[in-house]
Amino acid sequence: MTVIAMPKRHADGSAPGPAPPGKQPFDIDEAFRRLRRAVRGRAKAAMFDLRDRGFGSPFEQLVGSLISARTRDETTLEVCLRLFAQARTPAEMIALGESRLAEILRPASFPEPKARDILEFSRRIQDEHGGVVPDTIEGLTAFRGVGPKIAALTLAVGHGKPSIAVDVHVHRIVNRWGYVETSTPEQTMHALEAKLPKAYWIEINERLVPFGKWVCTAASPRCSTCPLLPMCRQVGVTKAR
Repeated sequence: MTVIAMPKRHADGSAPGPAPPGKQPFDIDEAFRRLRRAVRGRAKAAMFDLRDRGFGSPFEQLVGSLISARTRDETTLEVCLRLFAQARTPAEMIALGESRLAEILRPASFPEPKARDILEFSRRIQDEHGGVVPDTIEGLTAFRGVGPKIAALTLAVGHGKPSIAVDVHVHRIVNRWGYVETSTPEQTMHALEAKLPKAYWIEINERLVPFGKWVCTAASPRCSTCPLLPMCRQVGVTKAR
């Protein structure tokens, strides 16, 4: 498949301009309608799956999002369900202790550092915030181990506040669409904040994680059966199915 040239971007990372020959203009509302159909019946993104299983409190989402870092969704879900069967509040998490918590976190990546981070922010939430998880990016990222993606997931899924959580799937796909042109997930987050309607800020991660696993994969995306193909600019695609 021929590589499609990257469109010239604006300062905010957006990549507007006329659709290439043979492509429809990119319609974000229609894109989300097609995304919902495309991922129907697929395994959900881990944090949204936990929410739908009854583990949607801000604290559970903060813990789960930290566990999910560099860990497959399937493993994240398994570990979180095992952990939340024993501890669902800061006080209960602290009572587990570091060695027991690290043991529960296996086989998630980096169980010992994650156990230390979870215990530290559990203590701070209890001692400094009256047991209430902060509901701002600044408040959340003040905790050790909590970066922009973890904070955004906590805000979006736990607090229900519009926030854009950009992981590898979101970053890859919106650039492949030609909707933005950015080099890093953080740049993508800022570009989407400037361009994406707020109605989709929470949903974009929910839809693009399974879409990125099953359709718009990193290598050899399934372009021939993708419902977004007519409007997707296929930026950087050199091989597709």
